Amino acid sequence: MLSKKEKELIAEIWQKLLPVAEDIGSDALLRMFSAYPGTKTYFSHLDISARSPHLLSHGKKIVMAIAEGAQDISQLAVSLGPLQTLHAYQLRILPSNFKLFSHCMLVTLACHMGDNFTPVAHAAMDKYLSAFAAMLALKYR
Repeated sequence: MLSKKEKELIAEIWQKLLPVAEDIGSDALLRMFSAYPGTKTYFSHLDISARSPHLLSHGKKIVMAIAEGAQDISQLAVSLGPLQTLHAYQLRILPSNFKLFSHCMLVTLACHMGDNFTPVAHAAMDKYLSAFAAMLALKYR
């Protein structure tokens, strides 16, 4: 799946992004809601307008979970266990939405990181976010 060098690169990128976790996460969510309006149904009880407190808060939670998982990708199943259960059994999020969000996060990272989002970083991040999305969807099987 991911080489040692790719894992190190991913962990390094997410560590650098932690100070702007709210911005990155909320932007990725807003992109998903705009591009895939059906994903908004899970958030109908919240204000999900740009820069709203709910969007910023949830965006930060997502980025923090992604960054935490990036610190030890080999233990992704363990670190995501509680989130798998929450999303599958309590929130009942469609697993396809994780893939949609993954794509929106890639676009957000490209916009935010600019030239630092090299083809190598893009490929590694795509692999990682795909693994992250697949791991979240495991409880649905």
